[in-house]
Amino acid sequence: MKRLSVAEIERELAGTPGWELVEDSIVRTVKFRDFKEAMAYVNRVAEVAEELNHHPDIEIRWNVVVLTQTTHAAGGLTEHDFHLARRLNAL
Repeated sequence: MKRLSVAEIERELAGTPGWELVEDSIVRTVKFRDFKEAMAYVNRVAEVAEELNHHPDIEIRWNVVVLTQTTHAAGGLTEHDFHLARRLNAL
């Protein structure tokens, strides 16, 4: 997996709404009505992540889910991160 350049990251980010660049990761925050709804979303995220064998860091704060995505093995963002992010946007 090749780490993306700054220009490639900017291009990919422009096509991946809801995500923002934070250091060497992309981050999305999603708010739900309650904890149960947030957990149902996290379970759907887990299914997609397992299917793609690429897993985000997930932080749950009652009704708020924060997804952080990077490719640790590449030391930064790769195409896989943006592919996963776009799949998660479809949930």
